[in-house]
Amino acid sequence: MAWERRMVTLDKLQELAAAATTEIGEGLSESDVALISLGVSASVTSLDRAAIEGAVARAFDAGATPAQVQEILSLVSGLGVHTLMAASAPVVACARAAGFEIDETLSDEQAQLWEKYVGDDPFWVGFEQELPGFLKSMLLLSTDQFKAFFNYCAVPWKSGQVRAKIKELTAMACDATPAHRFLPGFRLHLANAVALGAGRRALDEVMAIASRAPVHNGTD
Repeated sequence: MAWERRMVTLDKLQELAAAATTEIGEGLSESDVALISLGVSASVTSLDRAAIEGAVARAFDAGATPAQVQEILSLVSGLGVHTLMAASAPVVACARAAGFEIDETLSDEQAQLWEKYVGDDPFWVGFEQELPGFLKSMLLLSTDQFKAFFNYCAVPWKSGQVRAKIKELTAMACDATPAHRFLPGFRLHLANAVALGAGRRALDEVMAIASRAPVHNGTD
């Protein structure tokens, strides 16, 4: 099975962000900058203890609450599900090529889970466009994982401590860090942030934060 690796450069991400909107909009507040910086520093691609502590202290100084800080940590911990996003469809394809029988017809249980968690929700429709076949492949491989994915990813959106726009910008920043550059998620969160009112000024600030993400030197 042939697969061609295509490089996702930081310049490419910068171009996408620059082209996303012509509205200048407002810049980020000190609290917003601190929370987004926290997300980048605490993401699995950095895990920089000093940067985390510094961002938390700045967030508190700017008026953020412990509940808001925790919500950002909950949000960026979801970067781990990118493993599922990148690998689920290839696993199904390789399994079929290896002779394993994987029935694409959903069972009654699987169909009910699909309707419950995906249905015709516009968010997941857009998500499917960015990652074709991921959701169904994950469902075919494990109904437990399918349910857990949706339940875990929903946590920071249910608690509602941080504005949705700032959560989208935080997720976008994490996807844009030099050590990650996860284009499907970046495009999705960029579009959502713009739809929620993020303008060029905020997007530029977010990209600058992402570009300064601490290098992961190991965790003591």
